[in-house]
Amino acid sequence: MILKRYAAFFAAAMLVCTASCSSGSSKVGSIDVPAEAVTVEGVDMNDAVEAVSGDAYLAIVDESWQVQYLGNKDVNGSDQLSYDAGVAHISGNGDYTVSVTADTNGFRYDETGDINGEYTIKGLGFAAVIIDNGEEVMPDAVITINSVKVDGREVELKKKSYTNTESGAVRANIYNQWVTDDGLPSDARTAEGALFNNGDTSSPSVINDGSCSAQIIDPADFSQWKNVEVGFTVSGL
Repeated sequence: MILKRYAAFFAAAMLVCTASCSSGSSKVGSIDVPAEAVTVEGVDMNDAVEAVSGDAYLAIVDESWQVQYLGNKDVNGSDQLSYDAGVAHISGNGDYTVSVTADTNGFRYDETGDINGEYTIKGLGFAAVIIDNGEEVMPDAVITINSVKVDGREVELKKKSYTNTESGAVRANIYNQWVTDDGLPSDARTAEGALFNNGDTSSPSVINDGSCSAQIIDPADFSQWKNVEVGFTVSGL
C-alpha cells in the first residue's frame, strides 16, 4: 500500500504542472509501466479505461493525493478511478461529457482489498478536463466547462474556465490551486478569444476581465464524493 501511495502522489503532482501525454502503455508520471497480470475474483481489469490520443478525460485527485484518475489504466493501484471512467473521443466541435466513479469493484478492491469494502473519497486536490495529445491532433481546441456534478448534484461554477496547452495536452482547469487568477498562462484562451495579446501576460486582451480562473468551483462541494461528471463544449476545430 505504501508504494502505491507514493506512485499516486508522484504521478498526480507531475500532472499539476504538466499535462499527461499518451503512450502505448500505462504510465506513472512520464514513466511507462507495464501492466501486471492481476486476477481478482469479481474484478474485470478490462473495465479500467485509458485515454488515448484525441480523448478527453477528467483528471482528478482527492485532497490527500491518494486517489486519482490521470487518464491511465490502473497500475498497482495508482489510477484507482480508471474503472468505468467516462472518456470522450473528440471528433469535432460540440458538447461532451467525462466522468469518474468510485462505485466499482476495481476501486473498492484497490482501496480496501475487498470488492465489497467501503471507502469514502474526501476532498479535492486537483481537477481538469484534458485532451490527450491535443497539441498535436487538435492544437486550436478550446474547452468550455459548462457543468460539474458531484454525486448527481450540480455545483456552482464560481468563475469561467479557460483553455491552455501544456506538455502536449490541451486542458481546462476546474480546480488547480497552484494557478492564481493573476497568474494565468500566456496561451490562455476561451471561445471568445485569447486572454493575452500575442501571448504577453503583461498585456491582457479586452476580453480578459478577471472572470476566468483555474479554480472555477468551491472544493467544499467535494467534501465527500463517489461520482463526478463534467459537461463541456469543444470549439475552435
